Amino acid sequence: MTKFTVLVADDDQEIRDGIEIYLKNEGYEVLKAADGKEALELLEKNEVHLLILDIMMPNMDGITATFKIRENRNIPIIMLSAKAEDSDKIHGLSVGADDYVTKPFHPMELMARVKSQLRRYVQFGTYDGKQQKIVIDGLTLDEEAKEITVEDVVVKLTPIEYKITELLMKNAGRVFSINDIYERVWNEEAYNAENIVAVHIRKIREKIETDPKNPRYVKVVWGIGYKIEK
Repeated sequence: MTKFTVLVADDDQEIRDGIEIYLKNEGYEVLKAADGKEALELLEKNEVHLLILDIMMPNMDGITATFKIRENRNIPIIMLSAKAEDSDKIHGLSVGADDYVTKPFHPMELMARVKSQLRRYVQFGTYDGKQQKIVIDGLTLDEEAKEITVEDVVVKLTPIEYKITELLMKNAGRVFSINDIYERVWNEEAYNAENIVAVHIRKIREKIETDPKNPRYVKVVWGIGYKIEK
C-alpha cells in the first residue's frame, strides 16, 4: 500500500505543526515549508502526492507557488486562507488549486478533504482494467492512459478537470446541473458550488477549446447546466 506524502506550507509554525500531527495520525508522511519558495524546493527533491498551501506567505505566496507548480505537475493542491470571500476562492481555483479551506477550520474537515483529493488523484493516475476510448469530434478520452487529447494532442488537466471532462464525455448529450457536477466529482453535498464549478469549466475550455468564448465541446445550457454534445 502506498504511503502518501503531504507537503504543508504555511508561515505560521503552530498551524504547520498542528496539521502535521493530524496528518501523521492518518498515516501520511509530512514535509513542511514556511513559504512558497521553500515548498517548491522541497517539491523538487521529494515525491509529494498532495500540497496544502496557505495563500498569504512571505517570499512567495500560495497563489504564485500554485501557478508555478501547475506548469508541470498535476498533484492535488488544497489552499488555506483567512479570507472567505468568493473572489479569493475563485482566484485560488483559477490558478489551479483543487480545493479551498477557510481559516479557522476543523482539522478533521481538512483531513476529509485530503483523503478525498488523494482518492481522486489515485483514480486519475491508475489504470482501472478497462480499455476504452471515447471520441467526440476530435476530443478523445483514453481511460487506460487517463488522458484527454484534442486532435491527438495531449491536454494537461488537473485531476478535477479530468473528472469533470470524463463525466461530460461519458454522458454526452446529457445536461448536468452545477450541483450534479459538484456532487459527482467532489463526492460531497453541493454548497455554494456555482463559482467553483464555473471556474473549473472555464479552465477546461481554455485547455480544450480553440476559441473558449465560442466553445466547440463544452456547451452551457442557460439556466440548467453544462453538456458535451454527442
